Amino acid sequence: MAIDRHRCYVCDKGVAFGNSVSHANNKTRRTWRPNLQVVRTLSEGKVIKVKACTRCIAAGKITRAPRGQVAVA
Repeated sequence: MAIDRHRCYVCDKGVAFGNSVSHANNKTRRTWRPNLQVVRTLSEGKVIKVKACTRCIAAGKITRAPRGQVAVA
């Protein structure tokens, strides 16, 4: 499975869209991206690299792979 660009592997959080509103009430489109980090995790006995948001990492929703094991691409 390829690493999805702006989507959390655990909670499926993605990019949010909206408007940036100035003091003069001018509106321009903008995006909010989740804080994603590349994490080595265990999945079905194999070590894989995934992108997970920092909320899921801090909450312990993802099992980190121990150091010294080779990641499967």
